[in-house]
Amino acid sequence: MTEPAFHIHGEGRGSRWLLTCDHATNRVPEWLNGGDLGIAPADMARHIAYDIGAAGLTRALADRLEAPAILSDFSRLVIDPNRGEDDPTLLMRLYDGTVIPANRAADAAERARRLELLYRPYHDAYGRLASARPDRAICAIHSFTPQLRGRARRPWAVGVLYSHRDERLGPALIRECRDKGWITGDNEPYSGHLQGDSIDRHALAQGRPNVLIEIRNDLIADQAGQLEWADRLAGVLGGFLERCGV
Repeated sequence: MTEPAFHIHGEGRGSRWLLTCDHATNRVPEWLNGGDLGIAPADMARHIAYDIGAAGLTRALADRLEAPAILSDFSRLVIDPNRGEDDPTLLMRLYDGTVIPANRAADAAERARRLELLYRPYHDAYGRLASARPDRAICAIHSFTPQLRGRARRPWAVGVLYSHRDERLGPALIRECRDKGWITGDNEPYSGHLQGDSIDRHALAQGRPNVLIEIRNDLIADQAGQLEWADRLAGVLGGFLERCGV
């Protein structure tokens, strides 16, 4: 039996928000080389394999907002659901200094298998939840590592990402986060627009209000941190859409 590609938390809840977690787990399905990508367990526990703390934060925040959430159930090293199908980084062969042996020799047939069994079922369910109500807004939850190998330490506690194609929520959320005293990045540590990514596909292309929140992963590495930041973010996101007039 094929393992599920995603989990839905709180389906049918009444909030306009849909919370998403593209990189919820470091799980490798058993049908892929016995659940082994050929890298060390210590590397599978790093940010390269998943967004540390993001799943627990997503569930807790969804509970506080009375919102549904969808979470992936496969490592981004298997196939990255936050990339377009034609993106060359869909199957990463090298990530933050670590070579991914099971991806180095992955051919077109293997890529197609992972798309069919994991990537497309996740996005099909994501699209169904996003379209469940006409006024849906999407909040994507991610986490980022405090420092990449050989790079400067990142100073932000929170990053708010948004596209230049839709600035209805991003700048306002940055202001509210900074008003709370949080060191907040404006489209940091990454750009908020990537052609074909999840927000591009399910929000921008459909005209849905959207924002992507990145939390530094050392702040949410344990349950206490996840619950604390769920409380903090719920305090901002509750009523936020109405304050923005969307």
